[in-house]
Amino acid sequence: MNYSREDYEAAAAVIRQRIPALPLIGLVLGSGLGALADLVEQPTVIPYEDLPGWPLSTVHGHSGRLVIGTLEGHTILVQQGRAHFYEGYTMQQVTFPVRVMHALGIKTLLLTNAAGGLEPTYHAGELMVLKDHINLPGLAGLHPLIGPNDEQVGPRFPGMAQTYDRHLRETARSVAQAHNIPLREGVYLAVAG
Repeated sequence: MNYSREDYEAAAAVIRQRIPALPLIGLVLGSGLGALADLVEQPTVIPYEDLPGWPLSTVHGHSGRLVIGTLEGHTILVQQGRAHFYEGYTMQQVTFPVRVMHALGIKTLLLTNAAGGLEPTYHAGELMVLKDHINLPGLAGLHPLIGPNDEQVGPRFPGMAQTYDRHLRETARSVAQAHNIPLREGVYLAVAG
C-alpha cells in the first residue's frame, strides 16, 4: 500500500478536530511502557480505529490508541502501542503514524522499544540511548522509501547523519545522571522481528 500526503493529512485532520492544542512532541511507547500514557494530564484519547489509514496493533500490551495532553508542562502526543512489520504490515503502514505526526507539526519524536542485546555487559531492563542504527531489512529493500515519492512529504533519500539528535541524547544522559539512572549508549540493529 502506498500512502499520499492526503492520507496523512486525513488522519491528522481527525486528530486536530479532537484536541484543544497541537502537540510539538511525539512519543511512541514500546512494549512494557504503555502505562506512561496514564501520566498524561487532561488527556484526549483517540482509538486507532477512529483514524483513517492508521494501522491497528495486534501485539499484547499495545493498547492501540493516541493519548494527547500535557506531560511535564509540554503538549504531547503519545502513541500507546504500535504496529510492527512482523504483524504483516508493510513498512509504509508501520511508518504511517510518524508521517501523520509530521503532518501535525510535531518536531521532536521520541521512540521507545524493548529489545534484546548483544553486548554481554548490558543487562535486561537497562536503558540505552541510540547513537545510530543498522536496518538489515532496509538493506534488502524492505523500507518505507519504496514506492512513489511525494517531495511535499520529504525527500526520496533523507539524510541520516543526525538521525538521533545530539542535544536530545545529551539531555537524556544529564537527566539519567542527575537521577542516578544507568544509561547505556549503543547502535540498534534492526531485524524483521
